Amino acid sequence: MDQKRVLLIVGGGIAAYKSLELTRLLRKAGVGVRPILTRAGSEFVTALSLSALAEDKVYSELFSLTDEAEMGHIELSRSADLVVVAPATADLMAKAANGLAGDLASTTLLATDKPVLMAPAMNVRMWEHAATQRNLSVLKADGVSFVGPDEGAMACGEYGPGRMAEPAAIFSAIMAALGGGAKPLAGKRAIVTAGPTVEAIDPVRMLTNRSSGKQGYAIASALAALGAEVTLVSGPTALPAPAGVKRVDVESARDMLAACEAALPADIAVCVAAVADWRPATAGEQKIKRDGKAPDAIALVENPDILATLSQGKRRPKLVIGFAAETNDLDAHAKAKLARKGCDWIVANDVSVAGTMGGDDNAVALVTKGGIERWERMAKGDVARRLADRISQEFK
Repeated sequence: MDQKRVLLIVGGGIAAYKSLELTRLLRKAGVGVRPILTRAGSEFVTALSLSALAEDKVYSELFSLTDEAEMGHIELSRSADLVVVAPATADLMAKAANGLAGDLASTTLLATDKPVLMAPAMNVRMWEHAATQRNLSVLKADGVSFVGPDEGAMACGEYGPGRMAEPAAIFSAIMAALGGGAKPLAGKRAIVTAGPTVEAIDPVRMLTNRSSGKQGYAIASALAALGAEVTLVSGPTALPAPAGVKRVDVESARDMLAACEAALPADIAVCVAAVADWRPATAGEQKIKRDGKAPDAIALVENPDILATLSQGKRRPKLVIGFAAETNDLDAHAKAKLARKGCDWIVANDVSVAGTMGGDDNAVALVTKGGIERWERMAKGDVARRLADRISQEFK
């Protein structure tokens, strides 16, 4: 990817801050980034921070004598392998759909002969407006590709589709659009479990685990970026499906096991989900009332062991990886789990460390029959890519 270049147009919106992390991911992967910062975008991120991360000059003005002398806007529009607009505001989408060219960003989009990828970001009402949807249809017909938007809470206080996709998802879409370099997992099938499972006590109460699903989703995305055909079996989360990944939504541990078995045969299984070990023997058909006293004891029965079932089954994937979230004696518990489950690797993390359970960072140890390899604390997306690279080495 050292020879690949992206022209990154940063539009104006609160999501512009994500363009900085996207730039970091691209540069870490060896992809060159040349930024165009719109006037509205500069209200949210600075040219200095964008330039420092991109390790390149930031372009902003259409009528800059210096910039036009160094690199005219026509040459700039064709200087990269891919043009990425992140965030792609309603204004930028409208200009591109209607062929307007009143500033450097819109002129570049009109003049480029390279593929264009947009990551929309705007208020839910703006996204759902007939004009934006009409522009979206025009842009798609013109060959523009899209990643997102996601659904969720917005800075304006509303909820719905319009959030810009996360940097990791945009990064995966970019790598796919660039050809992604080598695809060491092309032709391989992977199953990834993620998020919590929930077990009903009654129609409104449940037993569950604290899991955001972020690590599992990042791993699914990283495996897909390396060419794998990924089925993501997910418990309830607020996360969007990663680009290029098939997501199967489940709730209970039994549902999750059934979905995993339906996805077989597979070459790789990565069991990241925080599966509830126990479930109520019976679930109440009506809400259990408090009535001024504690309810009778809730009888529990053991849930199926998804990791052990996949590791020991007749259709066992070649490589089975489990996760161990521990609060103490990390090494001992991880080694014991590796032997007990029959899997190939255990990725162990100490969830007593603040910010790991539900947060954006993780510090893990990779436990195999050959020993323990400790990884420094890093973003969950980086953990995912490092693990995906290690998995790809097993299939060389």
